[in-house]
Amino acid sequence: MDALEAIFTRRSIRRYTHEAVAAEDVKTILEAGMNAPSANNRQPWHFIVVDEREKLNAIMEVHPYSRMLAEAPLAIIVCGDPAASKFWQQDCAAATQNILLAARALELGTVWMGVYPDERRAASVASLFGVPDAIEAMCIIAVGHPAEHKGRVERYDTGKVHKNVW
Repeated sequence: MDALEAIFTRRSIRRYTHEAVAAEDVKTILEAGMNAPSANNRQPWHFIVVDEREKLNAIMEVHPYSRMLAEAPLAIIVCGDPAASKFWQQDCAAATQNILLAARALELGTVWMGVYPDERRAASVASLFGVPDAIEAMCIIAVGHPAEHKGRVERYDTGKVHKNVW
């Protein structure tokens, strides 16, 4: 699948088969995340790969919008190091988008679940996974083989485009 096809057909997938995600696909997805642009190439991201069912279930206890993890065989928690870059949120968001698109290119489904800046959610995720105090858990990405298929949605809106001035 080419890059534009992955971009235009990427959708939030909340239903998954129980088929495991291949280790080589996980590595490819993480490589894509680590190839995201980052301010001054500081690369402030860290990733926690979660494939233990009890850990996935534990996330559902602390994140109110994570029910899809009951079916997803894998989650990736994207974390950032604020000391590495004052732009860590943007850098981690770019890494997250690369992960979503790489997974789509591999015909996997994903959904992005926000953690940061919700302090309670961030503290709960940090506690569950032993995230150091100096690191922020930014988001969780469910990953798996889709059990639902969504078509392309046209989202281009000329009303959001301004030329030269607002």
